[in-house]
Amino acid sequence: MLSQIKDIAVALAPRLIEIRRHLHSHPELSGQEYQTAAYVSGVLSSCGLRVQELVGKTGVVAELAGSGEDLRLLAVRTDMDALPIQERTGLDFASHQPGIMHACGHDVHTTVGLGTAMILSQLSEKLPGTIRFLFQPAEETAQGARWMIRDNVMDKVNAVLGVHVFPTIPGGSVGIRYGALTAAADDLEIVITGESGHGARPHEAIDAIWIASQVITTLQQAISRTHNPLRPVVLTIGQIQGGRAPNVIADQVRLLGTVRSLHPETSAALPNWIDSIVASICQPYGAKYSLNYRRGVPSVQNDPALTQIVESAAEEAWGCDRVEILLEPSLGAEDFSLYLEHAPGTMFRLGVAFPDQPNYPLHHPQFHVNENAIITGVVTMAYSAYKYWFHR
Repeated sequence: MLSQIKDIAVALAPRLIEIRRHLHSHPELSGQEYQTAAYVSGVLSSCGLRVQELVGKTGVVAELAGSGEDLRLLAVRTDMDALPIQERTGLDFASHQPGIMHACGHDVHTTVGLGTAMILSQLSEKLPGTIRFLFQPAEETAQGARWMIRDNVMDKVNAVLGVHVFPTIPGGSVGIRYGALTAAADDLEIVITGESGHGARPHEAIDAIWIASQVITTLQQAISRTHNPLRPVVLTIGQIQGGRAPNVIADQVRLLGTVRSLHPETSAALPNWIDSIVASICQPYGAKYSLNYRRGVPSVQNDPALTQIVESAAEEAWGCDRVEILLEPSLGAEDFSLYLEHAPGTMFRLGVAFPDQPNYPLHHPQFHVNENAIITGVVTMAYSAYKYWFHR
């Protein structure tokens, strides 16, 4: 089966490059992937798959039925949206949309999903069960998975596979991570309310800006002294709003930030911990506060058995020297984790680094991928999907 998958992938390689470059040239923002969805649907329909559009608002779902009697249903999820970034790669197929760019590799993800469907549609008589392909919108805003799940895409799904490009892994290699792959990501809003006054007479006011500075500093310091360093927490205040004039003491400051953690029990304790810190600073000075802690997406926790399937598939396809076991997780977030609340799953990293030119990080305006990775991703995903049916 592996040799057949590889042969088909090699034959499809020019078409897959063409697909990826088309997607890269025509990026669309989260929740606006109408042209991308239509293009994806066209490719899938041409392979004979049953296709449903407008799932999860702008998502696409397709099913490929195997010839066997295995009732287990496997899902393959890829994402389609781009970022509000002005591209500066200078590529011939750079974005045609001003201020919008596939700077996170979702054009490659979509291509891997399509390539997997194209290959396995030619080998459906060898598939014991059904594969459901999920082409998800709005991953960058962490909304798309919720939309898709609300439209029942995980009904009867027994396992789910995913992929994400990684610019620090050599192009054509695969990264495997057991356990936590990404962090839980939550949103934080703190509003501190004091009393306005003249800048020359601070003792007559309650300075919300000064108190906010104490809150920020204390939160950062307290993390290192109250949390287990082996269970990391990152709290970043990325936006501060407050004050009306340089000689007027501010009566209100709004702090907006993000909180990242890897372990569910740590994540669960964070809102009360943050509240206690803010209260201990505001109360002695007579300030009031409100705390709005919004849960985002949980940590991606890769299922060990499914991860082993992907690892063995990649090693058989490419050799052990092109399979890297990742020792550390990322504190980035991925709403792939929401599917894992409904079925076990795993996500592998697809290396896209160039050996002889600069490699830019994700979300950078010059981010570019080594297109040799596309065949690696397609073969790894297709062969992993096939091997799933023989795992108990």
